[in-house]
Amino acid sequence: MSVIIKTEQELIGQNVPNVVFHTRKGDAWVDVSTDDLFKGKTVAVFSLPGAFTPTCSSTHLPRYNELAKEFYAHGVDSILCVSVNDTFVMNAWLADQEAENIIVVPDGNGEFTRGMGMLVSKDQLGFGDRSWRYSMLVKDGKIEKMFIEPVKDGDPFEVSDADTMLKYIDPSWKAQQSITVFSKPGCPFCAKAKQLLQDRGLAYEEIVLGKDATTTSVRAITGKTSVPQVFIGGQYIGGSEELEAHFAK
Repeated sequence: MSVIIKTEQELIGQNVPNVVFHTRKGDAWVDVSTDDLFKGKTVAVFSLPGAFTPTCSSTHLPRYNELAKEFYAHGVDSILCVSVNDTFVMNAWLADQEAENIIVVPDGNGEFTRGMGMLVSKDQLGFGDRSWRYSMLVKDGKIEKMFIEPVKDGDPFEVSDADTMLKYIDPSWKAQQSITVFSKPGCPFCAKAKQLLQDRGLAYEEIVLGKDATTTSVRAITGKTSVPQVFIGGQYIGGSEELEAHFAK
């Protein structure tokens, strides 16, 4: 595999490329410039090979979305996801991911990615030219830090993740244990469990029965059919009363 990309040393201290992105908002075309996205702001950016692709959808974007409040608490104004896809694809992916904390940037012509020195050929996959996977911290349009994935076969994902970026911003930062809540619409006990988590400022993933999973899923995992069912850091907690007792310890 032959891939030529710029290095961190070449990019740190440089301004991001001056590009206008053609985006679709509702039924209207809206042009968004790099000044609109970066001027006067501290911005965390992650770029990836493509919307709806496996690692991008299962890990890269969801984790940035999950940790968004942590980024904001550490002075980051916005989180951008850049990909060489058109705005319709990026908007559909964002809706599918329910990643309300992320701004997707459709670099359909690859202008921004080419200017970053990160445009690579994915012809062997039928993708054409796409972005190499990387992340960066940008302050007022100037690149402060880059995390560029190593050049190797496949789709390496080792350093451009959200946790690595947060640890750069604050070396003392420690990740919250991941929390999942199985729930269903209109369930008062589910509302209570979620409120208990929100009151403690804890981020959580909600898996809604009938939409994201079924009662069979809950029974298979917990042996129960009732909701909510809460898991914290791989530990099964139980329902809202068990969660309340867990926090009271």
